[in-house]
Amino acid sequence: MTPGGGGPMKDCEYSQISTHSSSPMESPHKKKKIAARRKWEVFPGRNKFFCNGRIMMARQTGVFYLTLVLILVTSGLFFAFDCPYLAVKITPAIPVVGGILFFFVMGTLLRTSFSDPGVLPRATPDEAADLERQIDIANGTSSGGYRPPPRTREVIINGQTVKLKYCFTCKIFRPPRASHCSLCDNCVERFDHHCPWVGNCVGKRNYRFFYMFILSLSFLTVFIFAFVITHVILRSQQTGFLNALKDSPASVLEAVVCFFSVWSIVGLSGFHTYLISSNQTTNEDIKGSWSNKRGKENYNPYSYGNIITNCCAALCGPVSPSLIDRRGFIQPDTPQPAAPTNGITMYGATQSQSNMAAATPLLQSEPSLTSEELPLPGKTTLGAPCATLSLGQPTPPSSMPNLTSETVLTDMIPLKEEHDGHQFLTPEEAPSPPGMLSTGSPITHSHTLHVLSLASQDSLHEDSVRGLVKLSSV
Repeated sequence: MTPGGGGPMKDCEYSQISTHSSSPMESPHKKKKIAARRKWEVFPGRNKFFCNGRIMMARQTGVFYLTLVLILVTSGLFFAFDCPYLAVKITPAIPVVGGILFFFVMGTLLRTSFSDPGVLPRATPDEAADLERQIDIANGTSSGGYRPPPRTREVIINGQTVKLKYCFTCKIFRPPRASHCSLCDNCVERFDHHCPWVGNCVGKRNYRFFYMFILSLSFLTVFIFAFVITHVILRSQQTGFLNALKDSPASVLEAVVCFFSVWSIVGLSGFHTYLISSNQTTNEDIKGSWSNKRGKENYNPYSYGNIITNCCAALCGPVSPSLIDRRGFIQPDTPQPAAPTNGITMYGATQSQSNMAAATPLLQSEPSLTSEELPLPGKTTLGAPCATLSLGQPTPPSSMPNLTSETVLTDMIPLKEEHDGHQFLTPEEAPSPPGMLSTGSPITHSHTLHVLSLASQDSLHEDSVRGLVKLSSV
């Protein structure tokens, strides 16, 4: 727009011109940022996670939903049909006490079902390999013949020898009292049992909540059953027993459910009360780990010798933190080294140059001459202390398995003594071409830029064909 013009200036858009040449390894478009994944998304065990890893459960949760339905339906019917009558006829404290028990039962159930029971993290590949080496060294495994080493270790706890078993799935030696759950496919610390009614394993981190759940559920079941019977008796005194059943059919359903449930729930609560008082687990009690039948000197090394102390140790101690860090982010993978070539070198390139060429694909397609080759008249050669040809040369025939790089260099590349009349530039004397790396860079010592005419390219091709003919005649 001319100076002094009255019209508004139009908005102009400018596009930035990239001065860097694109390469096959670089995408012209910006790479999209990959969202960081959390550890629960790649957890190796058979578990289900909800709420971004905050809730952890077993994969088989059908029985857990049945538990929820039974508790919710039975308690709901009791509060809807029995509590109004009992609050008027007896005392309004009945629905209050029932509500407290109900919320306590639901809270401990969800806490048991949705928490980490004490899963032990699996060994990484490096840790597993190091552990295998330790096992081989400890057992003196020789190369003369294969003998599976024993997969146990022994530790002494309060004077009692305890064996630590090796887990072939988790690749670790399990700590004392730990066991591998076949349903969840995890090693659980202080493993008690896998309970399908809560949809989770019961271990070190959720055992106290499991015990409080079954204990409070026992009180709730007895409470509902007792007051349902009281409700039916009070109504039967007014209208008769059959009329009382017809007037409150929900009470009949509650009584039936509670009658068949109370025996198993109360019995389970008593059994775990015994286990807590003796500081045992269900797994140890079933196996008879500390039974006197195994020997007179066999005793439980974890018992404090006092019922109150054992109960306090199981129920009142601090909850240990989770070891699997299921909500943590996965760290980016570190670059892996190149795969070994078992000593087989590529035709016209050494092992170090092959790795360098793989790391710098931009220089693979550029033809290069070694500092020992004959430069063409009238052409300037930028020499580099390379001893071989680049990857652009043809590969040798498959009938030459024992071919070495020294043989290839002898036939393919003229020696320096044959061309004493020619001068070569060292990397320090050679000027750095524009856009290339400096001579101090390790890449410039392996790959240099050369300006070749058509005649020089034809000459190089003839030398390559001549070398192949010599190799075939050997």
